[in-house]
This record gives sequence, structure tokens and C-alpha cells, in this order.
Amino acid sequence: MATKALTLYETTIGKKAVMAVSGVVLLGFTVGHLAGNLKAYAGPTEYNEYAQWLRTVPALLWGTRLALLFAVAAHIYSAFSLWRRNKQARPTRYHKKADLATDYAAKTMYLSGPILLFYILFHLVHLTFGGQIFGEGLIFGLEGYTWEVSNPYNNLVRGFQHWPVVIPYVLGVLALGVHLFHGIWSMFQSLGANHPKYNHLRRDVAIGLAALLTIGNLSFPIAVMAGYLEPTALRFNFPELG
Repeated sequence: MATKALTLYETTIGKKAVMAVSGVVLLGFTVGHLAGNLKAYAGPTEYNEYAQWLRTVPALLWGTRLALLFAVAAHIYSAFSLWRRNKQARPTRYHKKADLATDYAAKTMYLSGPILLFYILFHLVHLTFGGQIFGEGLIFGLEGYTWEVSNPYNNLVRGFQHWPVVIPYVLGVLALGVHLFHGIWSMFQSLGANHPKYNHLRRDVAIGLAALLTIGNLSFPIAVMAGYLEPTALRFNFPELG
């Protein structure tokens, strides 16, 4: 059984299936992550209590982190393997290569993928590990951006008051939108949901989900820059967040 599974993964179809399944896991997290962050619009208390609740359910928190780590590793490794296989299978420079839509989508995915990896690491420093890396001093060396252990809401808002944080975040979210569109589109195909009669629905779902997640995530820096979300003077005492 293990030999058969290994043989299947070594095929192009197997690698695409792994990318699709890991992509489903990452898509589910992206949707849930946005839903949680939207609590910022309900106010600092709601947002911080949500962050505190996550730390009181370690099985959920660490289970999600481990699942994400495995999914990201599988996604990146499979993508790299497919890229290397496609590169080795390229025709010589004496052969004319058609500029197919699928080829354009693949190139876009390979370009947005590394940008997304940087975005994920940047985002983790911005909102998750900033305190451990910088202490309670100036995050990223930015004046006015100090870390409050028990106040994730202020960490979010103060970060987006600075362009050096906003610009990488916006570029990362845009890359995420492009990656999601092509990823969702090809994910259905890899999982066997491919039929001329329903392909327009597949495209509509890909556009709708990618647009929803992109707009939702972009709304945070926009709301902060517009003054809709402002730092709070409220004090919170959540030892779990330390």
C-alpha cells in the first residue's frame, strides 16, 4: 500500500492532487482567519477576547498550526516538483511554444507563490511573533509601533498606521488573490470537477472567493488609514497571550 501511494505521488496527477488537497486546507484556514480578524470591526474587546480564546484551546491552536505547517510544506514541495518537471520537459528553443491560458496560469502561480511565502513570514512577525522578536520595543524599528502583549487589537491597528507595514501587506494580499483565483480554478480540475457544462460556475466560484478574501483582507489597512479603526486606550490583562 505504501509503495502504491509513493508511486502515485511521483506522477504528475499525484502531485497535482496533493497540491489540490493541501490547497483546500489552506483555503479553509484563509477563510477562517479572515472571519476571526473581522472581529476587529466589533471593537477591541471583541477582538482581544477572540485572540485570548484561541490561546485557551491549545488543541485547536496547535492542531491548526501543525496542519498548516504540513499543508504548506506539501504545497510548496509539490509545486517545486511540478515546476522542475515542467522545466525538464520544455521543448528546445527551436520549437515554437503556444502561449496557452494554462501556461499563463502556471507562470502566475509560480510567481505569486514566493511572494506569498514572504507575505506569510512578514505577517507572522507583524501580528504573532513580534513581541518575542522585538520585545515590547519598536516593532520593525518603527516609531509609534510598540508591542502590547495583551492587546492584539492595538498591535493590528498601530501596524497599519505605518506605510512600511501597509505596502508589503497589500502586495501580499494582492498576490494571495491572484494565487487563490488560479488555485481554486485548477483545484476543482485536479479533484475531477471538470466539465464544459459547469466550468463557468467553477470560474465564477474562483473569482468570487478570491475577490471576497482579497477585499476582506485589504479592508483592514484601508480602515486604519481612513481612521475608522483607531488604537484603544483600554487596558487588557490576558496572561494567555504572553
